[in-house]
Amino acid sequence: MAPRAGQLEPRGPLLPGLLLVAAALSRPAAPCPFQCYCFGSPKLLLRCASGAELRQPPRDVPPDARNLTIVGANLTVLRAAAFAGGDADGEEAAAGTVRLPLLTALRLTHNNIEVVEDGAFDGLPSLAALDLSHNPLRVLGGGAFRGLPALRSLQLNHALARGGPALLAALDVALGPLDELRLLGLAGNALSRLPPAALRRPRLEQLDARLNALAGLSPDELRALERDGGPPAPRLLLADNPLRCGCAARPLLAWLRNATERVPDARRLRCASPRSLHDRPFLDLDEARLRCANRDADGRGEEGELPGPELEASYVFFGLVLALIGLIFLMVLYLNRRGIQRWMRNLREACRDQMEGYHYRYEQDADPRRAPTPAAPAGSRATSPSSGL
Repeated sequence: MAPRAGQLEPRGPLLPGLLLVAAALSRPAAPCPFQCYCFGSPKLLLRCASGAELRQPPRDVPPDARNLTIVGANLTVLRAAAFAGGDADGEEAAAGTVRLPLLTALRLTHNNIEVVEDGAFDGLPSLAALDLSHNPLRVLGGGAFRGLPALRSLQLNHALARGGPALLAALDVALGPLDELRLLGLAGNALSRLPPAALRRPRLEQLDARLNALAGLSPDELRALERDGGPPAPRLLLADNPLRCGCAARPLLAWLRNATERVPDARRLRCASPRSLHDRPFLDLDEARLRCANRDADGRGEEGELPGPELEASYVFFGLVLALIGLIFLMVLYLNRRGIQRWMRNLREACRDQMEGYHYRYEQDADPRRAPTPAAPAGSRATSPSSGL
């Protein structure tokens, strides 16, 4: 059918395709920050590794960035709104500023970060994964993670060991607003207990507490890991902790046996004390064999294990060996009774002869007739008749 007068002749799908390409090219791409690498679009990935030269987060990150990685820099301090316009010189971004609305993953490992101020991650409403592992954190603001409603993964592995109890208390406060948290990494931090706020996260799916200083879990911590209804209870990683296998470990042992799937590395748990159970697999222990010894003056007691069947069998065997040795000794004495009697008689006669010799010498020395004549004085010589005096 011929086209009507004034109607454009169709040119096929080529023209719309050219128009889309022209529209895409008409919008200039955002430049990549200095000394950073940018990959892909629209899910832009940035990796910045500038060593000691990078002392604050780059301010010219493209607004459509989805993933930002800064590794090996010297950030030291993350001030408030550090990724929304604030910098290390004290300049702060305006309230409510959002420079990176699409950023979902932020990795800041091995950057020598010591201080994270309140609101350090303000302006990142879409952030879902934050990794601060392998930083020597000393100060953590109680509101460090505020303004992160979508955060689902927080990694703090090998980052809390230098902060002491004060840093752990601040972490407990900072975790409070993270109701959407699913994954929490606390491995390698010398923790002697788990942060209570971490156990109370309503949607937590996994807590990594490996390579810490946990001697066990208290009944309160075990109860906090249970949930009545709602989302399933979280998984817990506990390998490479110095477990104290005494009476205090009985609740943990019973809990593990009823919920082994909740602790994927349960078979790797081993005892660090007492010495009799050192390096024994924790799940192989019998609850009835664990006990607490009498407490000392400080209220602390050494934990040990009750004698088990193996130990009792060893005691019985040792007693039988001693009885056999005693029986053999008595048999030897009986078979050599005549020789022993002769030896005793000879010994008695030898002792009697020795005593008679001592007695004879004593009598000889005591005889007055054998006493020596005293010598005359030199000036009193007797005069003879022939001396003529």
